[in-house]
Order: sequence, then C-alpha cells, then structure tokens
Amino acid sequence: MTLVYSFLFCGLICLIGEIIFENTKLTFGHVTSLFVVIGSILSLIGVYDKIADYVGAGANLPIVSFGNTLTNGAYKGFVQDGFIGLFSGMLGEVSTGVVAAVVFSFILMLFLKPKD
Repeated sequence: MTLVYSFLFCGLICLIGEIIFENTKLTFGHVTSLFVVIGSILSLIGVYDKIADYVGAGANLPIVSFGNTLTNGAYKGFVQDGFIGLFSGMLGEVSTGVVAAVVFSFILMLFLKPKD
C-alpha cells in the first residue's frame, strides 16, 4: 500500500505544480523555488517527517524533499557547531545530490545535442 501512497503523493505534488504553472504567470523556476520553501516550512513545523513516514520513499522524490533536507541539515549543523553549522550542515546534507545532478547532466550532455 505504501507504493500507492508514494505514487499518489508524488502525483499530487506534480498536479499542484501544474495547476500553479498553468494558472499564474510564474515560471518553472518560481514554482520549483516555491516547493523548496514549502518543504522547508513543512519540515520546520514537523509535518514533512510524518508525511515521509506515511508515504515512504515517495516523499524523498519530489523537489519538496530538497527543502526538507536543507532544513534538517541546517538544524543538525546548528546543534553540533552553532551558527556556522547552519551553513556547513545544510551543504553537507545536499552535496551528494547536487554533485550527482552535475555529473549526470555532464554525461548526458556528451551524448545529446541541445537545440538552439
């Protein structure tokens, strides 16, 4: 059943994003940034972890989870190292995902030819 909940959660995030994009003048970058901020806010009030427990790995796929990861990393860093830990903890948590995105984008660029 967790698989169904994961699918529905990711689909709901995509549906909300599409509705926002189609009915406003916001660009994809605006909507993406909005979802990161929403993920951070949900993490701050303790809701995102409960959603993740309920829907499983589906909560880690959409861009909303990036905001959750940033917030959790900043909090852990602050607890360990104080104010400077806010930044080092945040970057430490998301560094693997950012590096993977850059490397895979570069590999795809080698094989695909972008249009002008």
